[in-house]
Amino acid sequence: MAGPLGIIVKFSTLQDYGVDKVFFLENSNADVSQQNVVFIARGESAKHAQSIADHIKRMQRESQTGHEFSIFWVPRRTLVSEKILEEAGVLGDASIAEFPLYFLPLENDLLSLELDDSFEDLYLRKDPTSTFLLARALMLIQQKHGLFPRMTGQGDNAKRLTDLLVRMRQEVIAGEDTNESNKFGLSPSSTIESLIVIDREIDYATPLLTQLTYEGLIDEAVGIQHNQADVDSTIVGSAPQPAQGSSKVVGAPSVQAKKRKIMLDSSDKLYAQLRDTNFAIVGPLLNKVARRLQADYDSRHGTKSTAELREFVNKLPGYQAEQQSLKIHTGLAEEIMKHTRTEQFSRLLEVQQNLVAGADPSLQHDTIEELIARDAPLSEVLRLLCLESCISGGIKPRDLENFKRMILQAYGYQHILTLDALEKLQLLLSRTSPMASMIPMAGSGTATGLKTNYTYLRKHLRLIVDEVNEHDPNDIAYVYSGYAPLSIRLVQCVLQKQYLISMTRGGNVNHTATVATGGASQGWRGFEDAVKHVRGQSFDEAQKGEDKAVKARALLTGAGEKKTVFIVFLGGITFTEIAALRFIAKQEEARRQIIICTTSIISGNRMMDVAIEKGTLGKGGVLDVTP
Repeated sequence: MAGPLGIIVKFSTLQDYGVDKVFFLENSNADVSQQNVVFIARGESAKHAQSIADHIKRMQRESQTGHEFSIFWVPRRTLVSEKILEEAGVLGDASIAEFPLYFLPLENDLLSLELDDSFEDLYLRKDPTSTFLLARALMLIQQKHGLFPRMTGQGDNAKRLTDLLVRMRQEVIAGEDTNESNKFGLSPSSTIESLIVIDREIDYATPLLTQLTYEGLIDEAVGIQHNQADVDSTIVGSAPQPAQGSSKVVGAPSVQAKKRKIMLDSSDKLYAQLRDTNFAIVGPLLNKVARRLQADYDSRHGTKSTAELREFVNKLPGYQAEQQSLKIHTGLAEEIMKHTRTEQFSRLLEVQQNLVAGADPSLQHDTIEELIARDAPLSEVLRLLCLESCISGGIKPRDLENFKRMILQAYGYQHILTLDALEKLQLLLSRTSPMASMIPMAGSGTATGLKTNYTYLRKHLRLIVDEVNEHDPNDIAYVYSGYAPLSIRLVQCVLQKQYLISMTRGGNVNHTATVATGGASQGWRGFEDAVKHVRGQSFDEAQKGEDKAVKARALLTGAGEKKTVFIVFLGGITFTEIAALRFIAKQEEARRQIIICTTSIISGNRMMDVAIEKGTLGKGGVLDVTP
């Protein structure tokens, strides 16, 4: 919980409120000299509950002084964690409470539950806990701002989520008093336009692609966790020394001395400018900022009066902060450039672009075999194979067996488990597999398929845009240099109907003026055929309330305000998809505000990490392979 809590409160603030030291639960090194000990952990995690029980027993054993233990389960208490504490014999030694922390504000327009295991839980373990917690979080928004007047979405888990919201609403109504004020609380909102829910499994291809925005490439190359990146201090310079008496996290890895934590959010004005741009233009933008800063510094030589000099001195802290930010991002951009200019990166990108454009997959196999032979990172090889499987409805059986054999021989036989996990996730399938063959086809009635038909959607939703202006983009395809993420195209089917119709039916991408029409109140209207070719159920439901309550809410909130659309990604969203949604939000800002909600931030590497077996065969002893 250290990362998520760091988003909403700094450790120095906790110290002001009497927190002496902060320890990581995983390190099992909590100080026994402290009398008051507070544990904050996820209530769903049995591992955390066991760790807390071990901590309490160790501290009671090693210390002579009495302790007061408090446990806060985030976001709720669970029977499993209480049972583990009871079996360990420490349930009565601690006071237990809930800390209902659901959405964390990563940005003004981005709310995340920060459930790092949500992808694995939903799609590999088939554990619906993430769906339930997301429903609880959205229900809190409804109780504060009124019901979502319309709920539109795609995917089986998305449908389960909206069903849960309907059920939770009924539970609230059944449990409340019949007075007017409570009824008013659950009438349709007059400030929210709609809720759009996208299930991650309807579009696995998008996160498998290499992200090409600045923020996306930082995530690919370095990794971003809870708005922070651990970057080698040789790249971005060493961190400024903390002030005397600032709070210390005990038990942080010693390797941190060589790494520096960089905050990556909109508090950094330069990062806010760069984050959603295609990486191709980051260099020129940084150059422009550097020249402007130099000109601002040089302007001090031309100051004639005392007032002008005072004005320059007042601006100096801002210049210095900007200079520091410029140094960090120049270092990061140079490091990413080293990565993107390698031959291996070019080959990876070429295969990916060919696959999404509909080229013959078998023509890409030589390049993938070469990457395996050159010992490319396993996650990158698997991403290419999974991308081919998702887009082409599986890989030919003979080719798949060949690749499996090559992977086991090159990377180790423990990856039999990796390949099995990818099959369970339905990411890597043979064309003869019943799962791969169940692609929804035109004219198949209302039956939903188990796989998304990219071949049909590539044409009918214009997923490939040949001419992309990365400097002044006119379509969301700029985030992948020519590929428009299917998940975001589906959002456009609801929010920007006229633009998408003009574009897919022979129109020109440059007609940005046509964006103005289309509304969430019409659901999937106009794109019903396209949605039938996407995996899972599609739905479009209106939520109604009592007429008196609706009129009362409209009277109180007034008319003419911009309404808010909540776009929810269940199972994770990538930084490039966030950039594409912000691009839409900018086009729509005169009419509506867009808030993005998700269970977690995801990338192709994180998807592969879920499946990749970490153990190795034969380490630490002789492996018996006697037949």
